[in-house]
Amino acid sequence: MRIKLLLVLPLMAAVVSCGSGGSKNKGDQVNDKKVFKLMTVDPGHFHAALVQKIMYDQVSPDVNVYAPSGPDVRQHLDRIKSYNSRTTDPTKWNELVYTGDDFFEKMIAEKPGNVVVLAGNNRKKAEYIYKSITAGLNVLADKPMIISFDDFPRLEAAFRTANENGLILYDIMTERFEVTTILQKLLSQNEIVFGKLQTGTEKEPAVTKESIHHFSKVVSGISLLRPDWFFDTDQQGEGIVDVTTHLVDLIQWECFPGQSLSKEDINVVAAKRWATTISKDEFKGVTGFNDFPTFLWKDVKNGIMSVFSNGEIVYQIKGIWAKVSVEWKYSAPEGGGDSHYSLMKGTKCDLVIRQTAKEKYIPTLYIENVKGVSLQDFSNKLREILISLPYDSLSVENVGDNALKVNIPAKYRVTHEEHFGQVTSKFLQYLKDGKLPEWEVPNMIAKYYTTTSALKKAKGN
Repeated sequence: MRIKLLLVLPLMAAVVSCGSGGSKNKGDQVNDKKVFKLMTVDPGHFHAALVQKIMYDQVSPDVNVYAPSGPDVRQHLDRIKSYNSRTTDPTKWNELVYTGDDFFEKMIAEKPGNVVVLAGNNRKKAEYIYKSITAGLNVLADKPMIISFDDFPRLEAAFRTANENGLILYDIMTERFEVTTILQKLLSQNEIVFGKLQTGTEKEPAVTKESIHHFSKVVSGISLLRPDWFFDTDQQGEGIVDVTTHLVDLIQWECFPGQSLSKEDINVVAAKRWATTISKDEFKGVTGFNDFPTFLWKDVKNGIMSVFSNGEIVYQIKGIWAKVSVEWKYSAPEGGGDSHYSLMKGTKCDLVIRQTAKEKYIPTLYIENVKGVSLQDFSNKLREILISLPYDSLSVENVGDNALKVNIPAKYRVTHEEHFGQVTSKFLQYLKDGKLPEWEVPNMIAKYYTTTSALKKAKGN
């Protein structure tokens, strides 16, 4: 039984026209001028709400929500309500809600909008994507699009159908908008600073990306209450196909900018998975449930649940050796949160992003292992290059041990939650243009081939 925190939430009828941002007005003149209208399907993950943390000029404020009744949709609507009622820059979303077991079929039949937003239980996401595309709808999907290699053919088919019918299928890659990652990418393309990307080896890859996440966290100023199914890898997906989606995407985006990749460019050499253990009290702390539900008993032994949320992939991409890894812990250290590590080895230096206690858990870009020139001479060249980048007031600091740090003004520091608005704005521009960049679709396919084939290898299949 769920604790009082959820029981006090208001109940909804099977069919609801919900006034989260007002009521629906037929023939609304403002809405008639909008080009796009969102339909949110089964919003079990908080990322669905973050898409609506801001308003968009070309998007109708009326959003149709189709979901099964229960705490997932209630929490989603509460988050939207909090955005509508905040004192600074409040949103004006009007959530029109249908709850029922046939929620997806109802959405396909009614199609009151032209963009499907998917962020929730991943077990049926491949099906939802394919059926939405075949129904003539654009799709903005949270990662991962698929969690099993068995779903890969259906994802390929969805992309083919989208292309044939002029539709956009896109996943939410927020990390491309992190300023340190952008600067790492820009500097890696400058041969004066970086030289060329090394090839690396299996034991010492040229590119390494690591991510640490936490089950207990705060979202939009409120302690996150996760769905119980989030801990079932049959529904959420294992870590090796979940967060690694971002890491594999960044490797492709940074190392091969503007290039179309394919499955043939990928060679997964090694992959492994391991579990994070969660006690009953910890489970209660982040879900509100007093006990493990029956569908999780398969993962529980002696009162402790094992969640295969951790994974590592070592692979070659166009001959470059790369490694990605993700680790989930229960809670972050004091003052910390989810963290990122990224290394790119060049022939002239290494570009490294760290986000540890030393950096006060703020992503920080370092230039290390400078080769063939004095650190002072290199620093002078680096300053000249930084001036040419589309960011003013960047500075360089000598931090010893043949290493420099790039100091980034606070005005360029954008939070993870704000990245969702940036991604959605980019997606809307693609919709307006009627197409994605030529490399995006083949690279999404290559990305999900990498993650799902790695899980298959880690399981020994």
